[in-house]
Amino acid sequence: MPSPSAVLAALLLTLVTCAACGSESAGPTAPQTKAEDGPPAGYADGHAAIPAQAQAEDVSAPTTVIGTGTPASCSGDAFVSAVAKGGVITFDCGPDPVTIVLNSTAKVFNDTGTKLVIDGGNKVTLSGAGKTRILYMATCDKAQVYPPGPGDCNTNPGVELVVQNITFIDGSAKGIPEGTTNGGGGGAIHAQGGSLKVVNARFFNNVCDDLGSDVGGGAIRKLDYLVAPGAGPSRPATIVNSTFGGKPGFGNSCANGGAISSIGVSWNILNSVFSDNNAVGHGANDGQGGNGGAIYNDGNEIVLNVTSSLIENNMANEGGSAIFFVSNDKSGTITFKDSLLQNNPRGTFETPDLPGCYVIAKSPASVDNSQILR
Repeated sequence: MPSPSAVLAALLLTLVTCAACGSESAGPTAPQTKAEDGPPAGYADGHAAIPAQAQAEDVSAPTTVIGTGTPASCSGDAFVSAVAKGGVITFDCGPDPVTIVLNSTAKVFNDTGTKLVIDGGNKVTLSGAGKTRILYMATCDKAQVYPPGPGDCNTNPGVELVVQNITFIDGSAKGIPEGTTNGGGGGAIHAQGGSLKVVNARFFNNVCDDLGSDVGGGAIRKLDYLVAPGAGPSRPATIVNSTFGGKPGFGNSCANGGAISSIGVSWNILNSVFSDNNAVGHGANDGQGGNGGAIYNDGNEIVLNVTSSLIENNMANEGGSAIFFVSNDKSGTITFKDSLLQNNPRGTFETPDLPGCYVIAKSPASVDNSQILR
């Protein structure tokens, strides 16, 4: 019979061996969220007509096809490389849905064309595995090449980024300081300058920093710092038939703007769902955030149009569990049409008669055939 010391030595050897096996594992960390368990893209009761410019892009002649017919051929490195080249990106990963885990952020270069289209064919999920931001675009980042043309880099048209028929999960922008080159916020997508269109996409469990007076956008952070006075809203961002969260356990979170956050940006949102997202900061803008459970929209001449969409079960510790909309010069406007907002609990402040919303705008919110309920 082995001695107690021999048994203990064997046990320790087993534990050390197991630990070593785990640390030697090649390849990316397994995704934490199962995309197949998430809700579909878009609002089932949303039937707004989609303008031509907001429709999905034609991808019949792709610049890059990622993969050669198998899941293994669709790697995170291949995706990062394809984004750097620009153009139209599609995937050939086999007949079944596939999750591609990124170990590094895919970054858009401003000198590779005026449009970058990423189409997942309703089969592809991009995952940051809870560690990595998924997509990054910035016209003012020298490392990504300043876009050609005159004027300030913020106002230069830059690249139009289009993501369609795709899912983003477990993206993380935590630990990226606000004001740095890479900028804080945007666990799935960080887009400064340029323009952004999201069509038939899903965003689950994407995060950014829990605390910060301005940092925001668990899923998407969009910035347009400089717009000429009097020019009105330029380069509006568009979200069509997409889902942010959608059910418990799948929501996105950040200090502000649990789902999306922006400064100086106008939004057209159609046939989409925002639910179970969370602004987890506290103290509002004078403290560490907590505004805009689903949507945080700040700036001057900004416009927010929410059409035929559902915003429910979002939470903000401070202002606007559904929407925080502040036009600093009171020139901006906000409109709800054919939409339903409900079960977005009151934080510490909100606008009277707009449950779940805090609005400073040119005039009271326009509510057309919509319900805004407690």
